[in-house]
Amino acid sequence: MGINLIVAICALLIISSFLLLINGVRASADAETKLNARTAAALYSKHCATCHGKDGRAKTFKAKFNHARNLTEPGWQEAVSDERIFNSIANGRGKKMPSFTKKMTEAEIDSLVQLVRGLRSS
Repeated sequence: MGINLIVAICALLIISSFLLLINGVRASADAETKLNARTAAALYSKHCATCHGKDGRAKTFKAKFNHARNLTEPGWQEAVSDERIFNSIANGRGKKMPSFTKKMTEAEIDSLVQLVRGLRSS
């Protein structure tokens, strides 16, 4: 009976440690997601809102002049892949949208892709 008790206690310690580890990883991931969202919002405000508008609807004067994309449009959101959005941000689109490869890291561009996905209107 003494060995069974020791085995049971060890099992409980292992399970408890595992659960604490999982919760720590989850909390860390949540904090990173919030940080990425804040970073993306700051990047969008600095580099994108002038043409695409603060809400992504491209209703600014500059948007109309440059024919900027309405990023909230459901049909476009359905049709375009994350890879295409990433490439458009990284490499630019024609003469109207500049490349941001030298101004942003891949992680920052990825965070902008997620922000653009969140702009979808229903």
